[in-house]
Amino acid sequence: MLKPFLVVLFITFVSSFGTAQIQLTWDHFDDVSFKPEYNAVYDMNFLMPTFGDQIQAFKGEQVKIRGYFLDISGSGDVFLVSKNPMASCFFCGAAGPETIIEVRFKTKPPFKTDQIVQVTGVLELNRDNVDHCNYILKEATGELLN
Repeated sequence: MLKPFLVVLFITFVSSFGTAQIQLTWDHFDDVSFKPEYNAVYDMNFLMPTFGDQIQAFKGEQVKIRGYFLDISGSGDVFLVSKNPMASCFFCGAAGPETIIEVRFKTKPPFKTDQIVQVTGVLELNRDNVDHCNYILKEATGELLN
């Protein structure tokens, strides 16, 4: 009777490693530098990221980040999690692009702008598509913290 119990316990223990989520802080996202590069589609220069080794280690991993929820579309189509509230976020000129993460939720979240949330998703590093943020969380879920 003890042997089947130990097998189930071992399988549960091992499988928990495959679904573990890594808690990141905003300091992890500071591991990036920017250089202006010409974009032919928009006929202008954009600051393009070069991601450091620390943040690249989390690419494709399921991670968690705590921040301010932002619905920047106003229609519930484009969501971000930000290091700062809306009044001092990247789009207001008070912070850099490393302080926001585009979030693609599995289902539309019920959160309101400036609520503090914890978001979990698969981290994508976006170097080339200027129509999206440099950091993207895919297949995301969220939890209201305040």
